Amino acid sequence: MHIHRPWQVAFSLLITAAIAVPALAQQSEAPAPATSPTPAVPAPKKPPKHKPAAPAPATAPAAAPATAPAAAVAGGVKPTLLGQYGDWGAYTASPGGKKICFAIAKPSSSETNPPNRPRNPAYMFISSRPADKVSNEVSIIIGYPFKPNSEATVDIGSTSFALYTQQDGAWIKNAADEAHMVEAMRAGQSAVVKGASAKGTRTTDTFSLRGLSQALDRTDQDCK
Repeated sequence: MHIHRPWQVAFSLLITAAIAVPALAQQSEAPAPATSPTPAVPAPKKPPKHKPAAPAPATAPAAAPATAPAAAVAGGVKPTLLGQYGDWGAYTASPGGKKICFAIAKPSSSETNPPNRPRNPAYMFISSRPADKVSNEVSIIIGYPFKPNSEATVDIGSTSFALYTQQDGAWIKNAADEAHMVEAMRAGQSAVVKGASAKGTRTTDTFSLRGLSQALDRTDQDCK
């Protein structure tokens, strides 16, 4: 699952462009804007011993999404919002003519130890790339460089999954567990990601899973 460095750079740039994704709007006390900013397209990674997984069926959005300003996205590709479902936004785009669909969310809460350490925004997304026969691939952008050769974890209910890390990204360590992880996320209420930065800061990010099933159903419908 390791990413070639050029893809990692593009990946970070694209995810940075997702800061205003509508799925993240409810993290603020202010009402959602009339239009929701468009997130960037997740760049594929090169799996080491990884396999594709598969997305799910579709439902109508739980709430009208905020609309997006026409911001420039890396590579000139502007993702299309398929729907806003609870805390998750469903998107599609075709960078390089290859279709990709993804559900994306920002943490509902984040903590650092020591407290109040600065970092870039964190995101979790689940992407499908039909041309590469990849579906429901879980990725996390943590907002800082992970400690080299360290692992991170994601806890969903009473189940914990190990993640391998590279730069500011994390992916499931055991490829065979990815489908199980996605099913656990569909049925769960939150996913808690823990990791350590290169500077020794420990982080805990809690992602609400409200609306994830519907978002995956929608991306599955569009990226069969």
